[in-house]
Amino acid sequence: MTTPDWVQHAIWWQVYPLGFTGAEKSGPAADAPVQHRLPQLTAWLDYILEMGASGLALGPVFASESHGYDTTDYYRIDPRLGDDTDFDELISQARARGLRVLLDGVFNHTGRSFAPFRKALEQGPDAAEARWFHLGWPGGWKPGVEPEYGDFEGHHQLVALNHGEPEVARFVADVMKHWLRRGADGWRLDAAYAVPSSFWEVVLDNVRTEFPDAWFVGEYIHGDYTAEVENGKLDSVTQYELWKAVWSSLSDGNFFELEWALQRHNMFLETFVPLTFVGNHDVTRIASRLAPSGRLEHALVLLFTLPGTPVVYYGDEQGYRGIKEDRAGGDDDVRPLFPAGPDELSAVGAPLYRLHQTLIGLRRRHAWLHGARTRTHSVSNEQLVYEVHDGGNSLVVALNLAAAAATVEVPAAARDVLAGEGGLDVPGQRLALPALGWAVLGTS
Repeated sequence: MTTPDWVQHAIWWQVYPLGFTGAEKSGPAADAPVQHRLPQLTAWLDYILEMGASGLALGPVFASESHGYDTTDYYRIDPRLGDDTDFDELISQARARGLRVLLDGVFNHTGRSFAPFRKALEQGPDAAEARWFHLGWPGGWKPGVEPEYGDFEGHHQLVALNHGEPEVARFVADVMKHWLRRGADGWRLDAAYAVPSSFWEVVLDNVRTEFPDAWFVGEYIHGDYTAEVENGKLDSVTQYELWKAVWSSLSDGNFFELEWALQRHNMFLETFVPLTFVGNHDVTRIASRLAPSGRLEHALVLLFTLPGTPVVYYGDEQGYRGIKEDRAGGDDDVRPLFPAGPDELSAVGAPLYRLHQTLIGLRRRHAWLHGARTRTHSVSNEQLVYEVHDGGNSLVVALNLAAAAATVEVPAAARDVLAGEGGLDVPGQRLALPALGWAVLGTS
């Protein structure tokens, strides 16, 4: 494993900057003035620390045509957000607080205004840049005639890169190193599942020669996570299997689904530590799914007691709600504008924020949880007792989804209730949980 040591202590707060700062939906004209919105994030750095997180995971910040995932210039900060000076100052302010910064790299596809693509269209099949894309030129091509081209999952505005072209690999590696030199600590690789593993292997080998301590996490929704990590020389992937099992099992009152996912999670941990989450910029808010049932807290207990590198999506810690819809603009509800500073947040979200502080504090006192394993002690539809263990360390977690109190058996080593509520009968190895209750127990 190549994972840097610092990642064991990483807990990310993820932000989608274009939405967070209220930027326009479309990229500006070439002569439009730069809007210095990126500094708005500085006002939230102490908030991240007070929550207990240790890093800021940024969504797209590079020049793009609209939502940031249609990049047009990988070396330029999106003028809707600011410029290099704004980025450097954000990095400086984060560093002053000991916060890491993760960037979002969209290297599977580009926007149509990406300069090499425009050059290929203008100069035709003989242009060196034509090899960067999957282009189908019509016979007898003439300037002004556009070829067919590969795109990303049918989105014609997203032009697929040719990952078999060595110049593309060199370009991506250079982009990564450029921003790592400016102070970033790693990269989230968007749509990594659509890119050949051999491409990531070449690129990351190149980048790590200069930045051996950088961290690289690929976005994988499905597939063979372990093989992708090994073949692509990634550090981690997004654990969508666990994300699905968490909200679905809690929503349906079916812990057997989660228990199966925990077995899979243990398998992954033999090779790598996944990035774990209960919300992000692409999915319906966890509060929208679970708050009405009273089971939202259980999702957070799982996020912060299970092995992995946890990430909190901005607003989830305040109970923000939003529904992801499969339509144009269907992401807007889960990528909202945030207030100018923490003082402007509604008091309604304060209890959930305090719960994040409690659970993150618990995790930071037990940093070994990052690469630990789990074993299930008992499971039913609405009650689950599992132990997280690593060498001589362990915690016991008990969850009750029922609308009535429940009593569950716990391991003999279980002792004090470290978080949550529960009446522990040590000699009888029994734990009484309130309705919709949960507890985290230390062990002897």
